[in-house]
Amino acid sequence: MKQLIFISLLMVSCSTLLAQEDADGPFFKAENLFTGGTLNLQFGNQTTALGIGPYLGYSFNKYVDVAVSPAFNYVSVRDYQVVGDKLRQFAYGPGAFVRVFPFRFLFAQGQYEYNFLRLRYKPALGSSLNNDTYKLDAHCFLVGAGISNGKDFPYQKSYYYFSILWDIGKSLNSPYKDNLGRSVPIIRAGYNIALFQGKK
Repeated sequence: MKQLIFISLLMVSCSTLLAQEDADGPFFKAENLFTGGTLNLQFGNQTTALGIGPYLGYSFNKYVDVAVSPAFNYVSVRDYQVVGDKLRQFAYGPGAFVRVFPFRFLFAQGQYEYNFLRLRYKPALGSSLNNDTYKLDAHCFLVGAGISNGKDFPYQKSYYYFSILWDIGKSLNSPYKDNLGRSVPIIRAGYNIALFQGKK
């Protein structure tokens, strides 16, 4: 249900913005393109995760940005119930996000990712268990908010940002959940680079 609401809101927002863009001039403007990247960090129950996410996007207006954003995450889990057992997970896959700026320094973000996961179980030294490798996948729906040092429009400028997101999806394989299946805060910091700005 949450996924349906998220997708519906995204579609309504985009259709409204497209109508506004047509009224203001050409649909596509190269100077509205941007790129950038983000680093993320997570700490959960016996879980530590690091990740990166480059992206390429478009600003419809001063309120809304959309972008495609592949994700790459490394997750380490230590199981203290079986002392010394470890889990290593690498996740990657395509994604897309929408950012809504009610103010130029504050934004809300919704993001979808489809993650391919390669998981390796490493038992403690002396354990009778074997190393095992699994291939899984996960649908992730991230929501949250962030702050920046100021988005500008139509003359965009590059800016730093900081955000906190949570995965509200139901996939227990999500790289954004701890070993008990609970969503943990995803702390992200990144830099947004304006493209094709030319001379102001």
